[in-house]
Amino acid sequence: MSRRELLGFAAAACVACCIGPVVGALGAIATLSFVATMLIGSAGLLIAAAAIALVFVLRRRRARPCSATSAPSAVELTRRPL
Repeated sequence: MSRRELLGFAAAACVACCIGPVVGALGAIATLSFVATMLIGSAGLLIAAAAIALVFVLRRRRARPCSATSAPSAVELTRRPL
């Protein structure tokens, strides 16, 4: 067996041995990236929904007419004993 063949077998053995952990690490990175994307996206969706609800509530409050009457009314002024 020549040195080139021995080096080729060593490289193949290294690839066969290390491919599992490398693929596992890449899979973990991809999974964590997906989870982070879902969490950040969900948080953004909740913030957007809260902002839209706040806009509707504020518009409804501003559009509601005031309940105070504009007609003058009599007020009694009395003194209480000390």
